[in-house]
Amino acid sequence: MKTNETIFVCQNCGHQSRKWLGKCPECGEWNSLVEERARASKKGSARNTFQPREVEAIAYAEIESQDDVRIASGVTEFDRVLGGGIVPGTLVLIGGDPGIGKSTLLLQVADQLSGNGGAVLYVSGEESERQIKMRGERLGIKAQNLYLLPETNLENIFHEVERLKPTAIVVDSIQTVFSAMIESAPGSVSQVREAAHQFLLLAKKRTIPVFLIGHITKDGSIAGPKALEHVVDTVLYFEGERHHNHRIVRAVKNRFGAANEIGIFEMTGAGLIPVANPSQMFLQERPQNVAGSVVTACMEGTRPLLVEIQALVSETKYGTGRRMTQGVDQNRVSLLMAMLEKRVGLQMLGDDVFVNIAGGLEVDEPAVDLGVVAAITSSFRSKPIDPHTAVFGEVGLTGEVRGTTQAVVRAREAQALGFKTIVMPSSNTAGLERMLGIRTVGVRSVEEALAELF
Repeated sequence: MKTNETIFVCQNCGHQSRKWLGKCPECGEWNSLVEERARASKKGSARNTFQPREVEAIAYAEIESQDDVRIASGVTEFDRVLGGGIVPGTLVLIGGDPGIGKSTLLLQVADQLSGNGGAVLYVSGEESERQIKMRGERLGIKAQNLYLLPETNLENIFHEVERLKPTAIVVDSIQTVFSAMIESAPGSVSQVREAAHQFLLLAKKRTIPVFLIGHITKDGSIAGPKALEHVVDTVLYFEGERHHNHRIVRAVKNRFGAANEIGIFEMTGAGLIPVANPSQMFLQERPQNVAGSVVTACMEGTRPLLVEIQALVSETKYGTGRRMTQGVDQNRVSLLMAMLEKRVGLQMLGDDVFVNIAGGLEVDEPAVDLGVVAAITSSFRSKPIDPHTAVFGEVGLTGEVRGTTQAVVRAREAQALGFKTIVMPSSNTAGLERMLGIRTVGVRSVEEALAELF
C-alpha cells in the first residue's frame, strides 16, 4: 500500500476496502465504512516504543508454576471474576452501559492496589482530575499512591509510564486514546487496534496489569473491531437493570480462570459493595404460598445461585395467547409449553403465558427447565408449591428429566438457605440424601415431578 493512500475501514469489524461500500462484505453491517488515511509509521513511533525482548525457547518442564503469583485486588467479587486474583501482565477489557459503574469499580480497585505500596496510574480521557477527585471523595477512598493522568495521546501516556513506573494501569477509556502516528479520529478501528496492541506489549514486557474500559454499541457488544476482544486476556461485561440496586460483572473470556464466572455487587452511595450471599439477595422478597412461584438452582461459572422463577397464565382476550419472557429464552419456554400440552395434557393455546426471573438475572442454562415447567403448571392449576422446595433439572421433548452438572453444589446451596426438599433428576440423587441430611426426590419424567410437587 502506498504512503498516504486513502482506504475505507469498517468500524464494526475492521475490514479494509479501497472503495466505499454501503454494506461491509465481512460482517454485513450497513454504512459502517469510514474513510481513513493509511500512512507508514515513522521511525521512533509508538509502534517501536516497546519491542519484545530477544528470548530463546524454554522447555515446558523448566517453567515454574504461576498459580501463586496472583495479586488480590481487595474487592472479593472482582477477584472471583478474574479467577482468584489479578495475574501480573494481564490485559483486562471491561465493557458496559454508560453510568452502570465501570469507572467506579476500577477506581475502587485502583485504590486497593495503591495501598500495597506500588504506584497505580489512572489514565482518564473522559474526565478531568477534579471530577475523579470528587468521585473518590464520595467513595471515601484513601488513594495513597494513586496518580491521575487526564491524557488521550498514546505517546504522552507511555512517556508518563516510563517516568512513574506504576504497578498497575487503568485506562478510561480505550476509545479515547489515539496515536499521533495514525491519521484517523480517536475511536476509529485503526486507533483502537493500535492502542490495544501497544498496551498489550506494555503489559507483557513489564508484567504490569492493565485495565481497559471500553464503550459498547447499541446492541450491547464492545465497540470497535472484534479483534480487540481477541487481543486482551480477559473480557468482562457489566450487567444490571437501572431499576435494581445490584450489578453483575460477567467474564465472557478469561485465559486465567473460568469463563462465564460472575461477580455480584450492590450499588450504594459509597460505591459498589460485594454481595457475599447473592442467593439470599435474590430470594429476600420472595412471596410465600403463591401460585406460579418456584425456586430453582442454577450455575453461573463456578458459583451456584438460587433464583425465583415466576409464571403467570391467564386467559387471553385475543385468538392466540401471548408468550412473553424476561430472563429466560422465549423459544425455550415455548418448547417446554408444547411439551406440557403433548405429554401432560395442559392446554394453554388460548392463554397468555408470562415467565420472569425475579431480580433481573438472566439465566440461559437448561437446568432451569424443570423450574420453568413447575412454575407454569402451578399458575395454570392455581396451586402453590411448597415454599421449602427447590427444583432443578433439564427437560427433554419426550418429557424425560435429564441429569445436570454439579448437582451436589446446587443441592448444598439449597440446603444452606434452609430448603427441606429438592426435586431433581434421579441420575443425580446417588448418596445425596445421606450426605446433606435433607429430602431429595429423584424424578425421571415431568409427570413424576408434577405429581410430587402437587
